[in-house]
Amino acid sequence: MKIAIVEDDINMRKSLEIAFSELDEFETITFKNAKDALKKLDDSYDLIVTDLTMPGMDGIEFLKILDGKYEAIVITGDATLNRAIDTMRLGAKDFITKPFEIDTLVEAIKRSSKVNKIVKKRKRVSVPKKTDDFKVVSVSLEKPLNMATKAAKTDASCLLLGESGVGKEVFATYIHKNSKRADNPFVAINMAAIPETLMEAELFGYKKGAFTGADSDKAGKFEEANGGTLFLDEIGEMPYPLQAKLLRVLQEKEIIRLGSTKHTKIDVRIISATNINIENSITNGSFREDLYYRLNTIPIVIPPLRERKEEILPIAEDVLKNALKQYGLDKKEFSEEARDELGRYSWPGNVRELISVCERAAILSEGGDITKEDLFIQARESSRNINSMERDLLEEAVRETDRDIDAISKVLSIEKKELEKKLKKYNL
Repeated sequence: MKIAIVEDDINMRKSLEIAFSELDEFETITFKNAKDALKKLDDSYDLIVTDLTMPGMDGIEFLKILDGKYEAIVITGDATLNRAIDTMRLGAKDFITKPFEIDTLVEAIKRSSKVNKIVKKRKRVSVPKKTDDFKVVSVSLEKPLNMATKAAKTDASCLLLGESGVGKEVFATYIHKNSKRADNPFVAINMAAIPETLMEAELFGYKKGAFTGADSDKAGKFEEANGGTLFLDEIGEMPYPLQAKLLRVLQEKEIIRLGSTKHTKIDVRIISATNINIENSITNGSFREDLYYRLNTIPIVIPPLRERKEEILPIAEDVLKNALKQYGLDKKEFSEEARDELGRYSWPGNVRELISVCERAAILSEGGDITKEDLFIQARESSRNINSMERDLLEEAVRETDRDIDAISKVLSIEKKELEKKLKKYNL
């Protein structure tokens, strides 16, 4: 198995080189940064192990460019929950916090390798898409679902609010399917998953010759969604300069492709979503207030999965059933211990994390029973505890310095830009 290790810390990089040199089953090539790795990566690599915080290009941007081409495992000393979820959304299979035992990384690599082999070996079967959007409606989900049902009957812009992975795209799809636009396209775009340099072209399209590589005319997402609904996920990640252009499109109901002067009329219903506090972003100048009010006609707050316990097992059972069918696996079911573990865990990654855990357990478990150990939840909890410790540390620093950003940055040895991200994440 050929593995690329991307790590800027020379001590960590050399330690991994030495450790893996003693394991005959792995061939490892190390790179000191993501840009060097991108120059050398080819189809001979099976897996990427990458750090997150690196100079020049961080791990998140690196994963965006890889775009799921390789299996990936993230190792980092900057263990924040949002970054963990971001990496999972971009295709990372595991998120390991430093310091760690080499056996922990090796086990993660073997899990990833085993999953990959089974997925490639088994003929994947297409599973018909379900028409029911929600397996179970918990008490805490009733209010937002009722609001979504009412909003669907109008053309008003909706802003879906909630933590990463709570099911915002499920809500957006539900609103579209129950609207007068249901027979027209539903188009989704994730702002966080697109490099800033490509975002404008993705949204508005471009003319041939507009930039290097633009070999033909291409419609953007607004034109693709014409007559239907455009879902702008992670809207809080939209670059500030592009926000003005989006506001103009919403006001004028027309777009201009890159490299063109022609105005094209569009008829699109906008649903957007975010997991950050946009009002804080407005205060610190990273999000336009006028755009916020244009998008936030009907705000819908979706509660996290830990407040919707009734939904956990029905969703898990449905994911298991689909995974068994997709990969042609023998019948399996969750053991009582596994079911208790699923109900006990707090699911910081919400529904997205639950789906990931259940699919992997279906593939990796042996025999007919999926055990508590097959879920690998305990390893995830250690990362969650680190996030809790980070928040406590930041809260103490905020109190002790009377919210002096410069003082906090100096005390914690964190660059101001990164510190501001952390404070925004924890709403401090």
